[in-house]
Amino acid sequence: MKPAPFTRHVPHTVDEALKILSEVAPQDGRVLAGGQSLVPIMAFRMARPAHLVDINEVAGLDKLKIENGKLVIGARVRHAAFHKPVMPGPLGALLANVVRNIAHYPIRMRGTFCGSLAHADPASEWCLTAATLDAELVAKSVRGERVIAASDFFGGIMSTALAEDELLAEARLPDLAQGTKSGFNEFNRRAGDFALAASLAVYRLDGGKMTDVRIGLGGVEDRPRRIAEAETLLEGQAPGDKVFRAAAEAAAKAVDPLEDNQTTAEYRRDLTRAVIRRALEQASA
Repeated sequence: MKPAPFTRHVPHTVDEALKILSEVAPQDGRVLAGGQSLVPIMAFRMARPAHLVDINEVAGLDKLKIENGKLVIGARVRHAAFHKPVMPGPLGALLANVVRNIAHYPIRMRGTFCGSLAHADPASEWCLTAATLDAELVAKSVRGERVIAASDFFGGIMSTALAEDELLAEARLPDLAQGTKSGFNEFNRRAGDFALAASLAVYRLDGGKMTDVRIGLGGVEDRPRRIAEAETLLEGQAPGDKVFRAAAEAAAKAVDPLEDNQTTAEYRRDLTRAVIRRALEQASA
């Protein structure tokens, strides 16, 4: 299959990109960054945008730096940028750990961090990371700029709070305190496949007790989210198998799993137990 005919626009500034997007969005105009999600569904004609706004020449969207205590990730930053820690400390190590689970190497060389967020696949590793770390997502349009909390950004399967004429210009991840521990685990049928369940666990130790606990879950429900029931059980406890299993069980009871013709809700619930426990075990290793 080949994509339906479309017009490609190549702006060179953010303002130019936003102007074009405002004009073509009503005609199902789309933003093209890495294209690793959009182009395949265009090839199968599951999407037929009349216009593509290619942002790969837009100056400034390749930003990747710490500003005001947050790691700012521009819309052109590729997955591959995180193959090695992009900064010293726990956040750089966390991102380098997560990225190696994303699809395959050639896809990581082209796909983008913000593009993954805008696509909003429930199984996306970066969507899970943004939800777990309470990222701030910066949307821009000709009407101005707004900052959207990750908890408000994901609206369901491949659905976000972005308006049709808005560009997800950057994501901001809070820097993690020294000594923060993290672990990531996902289950898929084959390496590189979409995860049926994934978990990111983050916490600090204070006097041997866990604090600032964050437990994120993706691939199980229609959007990634933090699991408060698991976090509450872990907060103030010493890390160990018993409390890890209790938190995983609390999470399994709290979720409303997706079902399809290959995967039952109960199977995804059981995977929830496994990936959360394993993420916590990796963090404590």
